[in-house]
Amino acid sequence: MTTFLWAVLPYAAFVLLIAGLVWRRRYDRFGWTTRSSQVYESKLLNIASPVFHYGILFVLVGHLIGIFVPESWTNAVGVNERAYHLFSLIGGTGAGILTVAGIALLVYRRRTKAPVFKATTANDKTMYLFLLAAIILGMVAKLSHSSGEGYNYRTTIGPWARSLFTLQPKTELMVGVPTLYQIHAVVGMLLIAMVPYTRLVHMFSAPLPYLVRPYVVYRSRDPHQLGPRPDRRGWERAGM
Repeated sequence: MTTFLWAVLPYAAFVLLIAGLVWRRRYDRFGWTTRSSQVYESKLLNIASPVFHYGILFVLVGHLIGIFVPESWTNAVGVNERAYHLFSLIGGTGAGILTVAGIALLVYRRRTKAPVFKATTANDKTMYLFLLAAIILGMVAKLSHSSGEGYNYRTTIGPWARSLFTLQPKTELMVGVPTLYQIHAVVGMLLIAMVPYTRLVHMFSAPLPYLVRPYVVYRSRDPHQLGPRPDRRGWERAGM
């Protein structure tokens, strides 16, 4: 079981993630979307959506720091384990609460707005269930080990996660990890495997090119010119 959970399951989740993304890209390109229900209701969505997205972004950043930033690095810049634990506890709990609040508002909206509820699929319900389970388990695990310096997952879970990328999983590091953290990790891996097959796939379509694209220049047309604009070769000189 130890080998399956901490050596087989992570790679299985990764394979399902990549295979799902390739499949959706090739055979369901037009379905690669959030299937937005804004047309049915927008007032609640304009509140719930930013709350959820900012919350989940902070949660993701916190996990990336916890996994990929070794304890030796933070010690080198003068951040001891006690300070890191407090920062992680306060920041992580706040991000988790924000995410849960966003999900709660989204679920409430789907339950109380008939058109939105009719557009909700079993896939959506499963996605919300796993999202809530992953976030709540993470918060409960953190808060249940909040006394003193808390549980230092950077000596066990962090090195184990990094060892997966070297194809030499250190499964022994996960044996003594508290049960709540283990369950949180398993649910997280299952959620990763589910991403391409749910509306969460849209996270891989973030419009990042908008950050580096050139400015769009708007110019007025000659009011005396009627009909379609004649075709011209090459670039046109922009007026000052």
